[in-house]
Amino acid sequence: MLFEKNKVLLMIGDSITDCGRARPVGMGEGLGSGYVNFVNAVLTAKFPQAQIKVLNTGVSGDTTRNLKARWQTDVLDLSPDYLSVMIGVNDVWRMFDSPNNPELAVGINEYEANLRELIAQTKDKVKKIILLTPFLAETDRDELMMEILLQYIEIVKTIAAENYLLLVDLQAEFDKYMSEGIEPKALAADRVHPSQVGSMIIAKAFLKVCGIEM
Repeated sequence: MLFEKNKVLLMIGDSITDCGRARPVGMGEGLGSGYVNFVNAVLTAKFPQAQIKVLNTGVSGDTTRNLKARWQTDVLDLSPDYLSVMIGVNDVWRMFDSPNNPELAVGINEYEANLRELIAQTKDKVKKIILLTPFLAETDRDELMMEILLQYIEIVKTIAAENYLLLVDLQAEFDKYMSEGIEPKALAADRVHPSQVGSMIIAKAFLKVCGIEM
């Protein structure tokens, strides 16, 4: 298993991470209803003596631009031992759900620069960073948002490889389940926000990369 005894795992991201977590920092019973809570439940049930502390600082609606603005208070000041980052779908989604406010979207070059900056600030301060790719519950690779998001996913993969970070390819995971007959809407009704099944898929994939089988 990746996580050492009595260490802190901080998980940051957007609404997929947030899931109604407590403020200012989600922990214990305040981790929200999503994959972070599932990860904590498995770690606690399988390794009760390890006493791994899971923190949630996800914020609904966040882009990499928002993460930059709060990185000091919501990551660095909390001094985690391990850091999990899933961000990117809103950087793209703002192109589609806010067409009258194009400045809200984060273009691909800014997305890459933001993510690289955050990793550079943090990688020497933690034992390991785990990057989770953004995803869409969408089977049509030619659908415009999917086509654009795939380019952002490749950036996450490149940054993970170049910095020797752990990578959780969530798009590949969702693709696998959809190819096995699960309807996309059963995983995420709006393609973005996962159902409980979708959140469990995220948690399972995350834990597997960290050396833990569910």
